[in-house]
Amino acid sequence: MEQRFWSTRLAPAGLLVEHAEINTDCVFLDVRAAALSATCPCCGTSSRRTQSRYMRQAADLPIAGRRVVLRVTVRRFWCDAVLCRRRIFAERFGAAVLSPLSRRTGRLETIVHHLGLALGGRPAAAFADRLMMPVSNDTLLRVVRRRTEQPRDKLAIIGIDDFAFRRGQRYGTIVCDLERCRPVTLLPDREQATSQAWLANHPSIVTVARDRGGGYGEAIAKALPHADQVADRWHLMENASRAFLDAVSKSMRHIRKTVGSTIIDPKLLTYAERLQYEGYLRRRRQTRPFWNCRSRVCRSSRLSSVPDIAASSSAASCAVSVPTCSVSGRVRSRNGFPGLTAAGTKARAMLRRSGAKCVRKAFVARSASSLNGRGADALLKGPIKAHLPARLRHEASPGS
Repeated sequence: MEQRFWSTRLAPAGLLVEHAEINTDCVFLDVRAAALSATCPCCGTSSRRTQSRYMRQAADLPIAGRRVVLRVTVRRFWCDAVLCRRRIFAERFGAAVLSPLSRRTGRLETIVHHLGLALGGRPAAAFADRLMMPVSNDTLLRVVRRRTEQPRDKLAIIGIDDFAFRRGQRYGTIVCDLERCRPVTLLPDREQATSQAWLANHPSIVTVARDRGGGYGEAIAKALPHADQVADRWHLMENASRAFLDAVSKSMRHIRKTVGSTIIDPKLLTYAERLQYEGYLRRRRQTRPFWNCRSRVCRSSRLSSVPDIAASSSAASCAVSVPTCSVSGRVRSRNGFPGLTAAGTKARAMLRRSGAKCVRKAFVARSASSLNGRGADALLKGPIKAHLPARLRHEASPGS
């Protein structure tokens, strides 16, 4: 009678209690299956030949204000079926008793599910802790989502858009049920034929929300001509925000003049506006040396003639622009200064690829005429040689 009382009250149905250990705040119960045989999950053949045993732990309902931990002895059996692909299998206890890989018994899982439905995440976690059933708020929400019944109604309102399996390389298509706010399927690509074939198999769809592109629109028009096509809220807000920012950026000069201030306070900007403003400042810092150099060249051009500017190393080195015509083997730029020949252009490219600051400064100090005269050999002389990479030395060597 004592063994029957323990098996029916302390442990779930189908488990027998072999030993109990009571601590201050926890009760450990050593249990095992009451059945002598087990059924193979692959072929359904019953077997009684035990191969080995292992231990697993699972939480159960509390007893007298103490947590209960079941130390379950699980047996492994040999499968005697000749054609079965599984030779060894572990016994199953059923979802109502203890599911595979579960850390809670079936009856405790039911209580956790009801707590999550009634109280939500954090309130249910606090209440379960007072009931000696410690469960985190994330676990409560996962149990609620997992035990929610899958909808069996036909699809009526869906949303379709593309997503990236791997950005820049492989893209797919996601279809969501907008009535239940959950994904329906993932298509392997974003081709029009794939989306059209899937939509043709669901004629119950009456409304489709999509992006502003034409690919999904054509697929929907061919597969579901009776369905209404609408633009989803995200793309509407994105397009409206982009158009607004473009209009503001074009009129920013007039806006600043009207406001009377040319200084922008980053604290008053939104997150998206702050990102754009920081990008504007970064580009301004990067291009400031170029514009300073260009302004010096323009001032020199107003004070000197073309031959004098060609002899000036600082002006000629900064005057690099798109050539327009060729005179006696030398290239003349649009602003009237002599440019670089083929050898000088090669030298300039190698200097830019080197990345060393002293190399770039040495290039600025040299004139375009010196590079044109000596070609790429001038790179291997002076302080440039020590900072030039080995591969560029080989390219700059004569005959390369």
